[in-house]
Amino acid sequence: MKRRTLIAGASALPLVSIIRPGIAQVRELRMIEAGGKSGESIEVGYGNPFTAKTGIKLVRESPGPLGKLRAMVESGKITAAMFELGSGTLLHAKSLNLIEKLDWAAINPQPMFPEAKNEYGFGYQYYSTGMAWRKGAKAPQNWADFFNTKDFPGKRAIPDYHQYAIPFALLAEGVPLDKLFPLDIDRGLKKLLSIRRDISVLWKAGAQAPQLLKDNEVQYSIAWSGRIVEEPTLEFSYSQAMADLSYICTIKGAPKAEQEAAAKLYYEMSVPENQAKAAAVIAYTGPSPNLDALLPQDKLHLYPTASANKAKQFVNDAEYWAKYGEEVNKKWEEFKLSL
Repeated sequence: MKRRTLIAGASALPLVSIIRPGIAQVRELRMIEAGGKSGESIEVGYGNPFTAKTGIKLVRESPGPLGKLRAMVESGKITAAMFELGSGTLLHAKSLNLIEKLDWAAINPQPMFPEAKNEYGFGYQYYSTGMAWRKGAKAPQNWADFFNTKDFPGKRAIPDYHQYAIPFALLAEGVPLDKLFPLDIDRGLKKLLSIRRDISVLWKAGAQAPQLLKDNEVQYSIAWSGRIVEEPTLEFSYSQAMADLSYICTIKGAPKAEQEAAAKLYYEMSVPENQAKAAAVIAYTGPSPNLDALLPQDKLHLYPTASANKAKQFVNDAEYWAKYGEEVNKKWEEFKLSL
């Protein structure tokens, strides 16, 4: 029986009575997520309707490094049922047997973009990484401009994450979007070194980039879209930006009743109306192909999955990073010693 039919048919009954006994015993569902406004968007968009329908409280914790997930599973001390992972980290977690396969039949989601419907994770939030700058600074049109410190003078901030910095350096070198992967790592690092005198900060937290720009400590930065697009003094470009997905996964060994409850929460994450509520908290978007019509039309240009923006970007290659990430990280650490 479909979820909507079940709820409608039992509208006169207390909600807990229509939930299977195992789920009825679950009083709270714990999730480890990235925190900040992203976590607040989970609460507002998905946690609230989930609790209203099931009576189960969603409890959020942050942050969620892979090491925390690994320690939990390997020790057998499972303190949460759900865990947020990036696309590349999901593949790493899968290879380490840290996450469960999702029961998509039980979730029975509303329509989703295919890449969001992963065997081991629910792609709940699209985000983009791209060029950002202070309003009033000369606007770069592409990554060649961003790396052209003569014609676009000013200090740069780049992320201390090789998976973001190196592809953009290669785009500045003229590598086409569809030819980026596999990456020419040495060429990308050489390009970054060519502007080392203008790189003043390697940022680690997403909130750093907008703050550095607002404080005029840097004039240009690689940044996450949701941190920039609603800041009135800053600009962001989706041109040649990297699109990626954050996934919510089910932790290996989570109790079966909690996994069944998690399926109910996953369903709420597929509802476009819920995704619109989440997007009102932070300008990241969910996986529904029907979401555009529910977003504020005067703000549509802000969102990473808006049709016009999605067409300008390339998608991060999670398979590549799962295979070569550790090798590239060693070169990245050596590169940082040269700055």
